[in-house]
Amino acid sequence: MSLRDRRVQYETAGLDRIDLNLDPIVQWNIWYEEAASAGVVEPNAMTVSTIDKNSAPDSRVVLARSVDTDGFVFYTNYDSAKSLQLVASPVASAVFAWLDLHRQVRVRGTVHQVSAQQSDDYFASRPRESQLGAWASPQSQVIPDRNFIEARLIEAREKFADRAVTRPDTWGGWCIVPVTIEFWQGRPSRLHDRFIYSRDKNNSQWQIERLAP
Repeated sequence: MSLRDRRVQYETAGLDRIDLNLDPIVQWNIWYEEAASAGVVEPNAMTVSTIDKNSAPDSRVVLARSVDTDGFVFYTNYDSAKSLQLVASPVASAVFAWLDLHRQVRVRGTVHQVSAQQSDDYFASRPRESQLGAWASPQSQVIPDRNFIEARLIEAREKFADRAVTRPDTWGGWCIVPVTIEFWQGRPSRLHDRFIYSRDKNNSQWQIERLAP
């Protein structure tokens, strides 16, 4: 089947304003739990887009590790391309695509680094091999071959052979503080349901509006 002819007909019940929680973070968690219960693979995966030095968008998939009133947090190397872009332009968008449920959530907002303590706490919870990988990889830099990384991993294992792996200073978390959050539910005839949460003029509470599909 050609790309032109490939189509999925959405037959879901849809989404009404009355179905939505007043708080978009609560609503996101409801949908996340439903995606996890439905067996969606890595339901915390989100495509994060940043702005590069040429003002062009740059996107990649990362894993959200906490979602609460503070925002959407993910972790990475602070010397990576996305981190350097976030330092220069501290704004980002993120998309969660739960296609099995015909749903997606779009987030747009400002970005800041999380505290060193929060990064330490999360790093300590990671599997040891993932911790060592953070030391081995100069993320986003050009490397000569696979052997280069594997040799650095061996060095990291030797360095921490008899002790806990500490967090590198160049590794930590970013938090996307949402300005808008949009919930999308697929519907028949491509007349999808879309609702967007945005801050009111006083930035004190969320307002909810329906968007045309």
